[in-house]
Amino acid sequence: MKGSYRYRVYYEDTDAGGIVYHANYLKFCERARSDYFYQQDASPQRGDKHFVIISMEAKFKASGRLGDMLSVTLDVVHISKASMKLHQKVFCGDKLLFEMDGVYVLTNKEGKPVRLSDEDIKLLKP
Repeated sequence: MKGSYRYRVYYEDTDAGGIVYHANYLKFCERARSDYFYQQDASPQRGDKHFVIISMEAKFKASGRLGDMLSVTLDVVHISKASMKLHQKVFCGDKLLFEMDGVYVLTNKEGKPVRLSDEDIKLLKP
């Protein structure tokens, strides 16, 4: 899994000062993860299974602003039998605004971890 996706910062993404609200960086990253699947003619929901985040480390480097065009990148760092670790970055031009590492587990409808299928692994490998 590797990709880069562009999103504009809208008023709804900002605080009263026109600066991207901190939690919205996570939303931009989530959109990029979903868009990766959609561009592969797949869904982030894998049948009756879906990925849930179990851990994350986030670093805020600079602020995005109303009207900015952001680029969100994602790279698979590791794939195991039931999880994946992603590294994502948010840029405005060449300026790094935010980066995060997240570990995602594939779970069934009861919320229990399940193995990634060969198809899932093929879809996620860079």
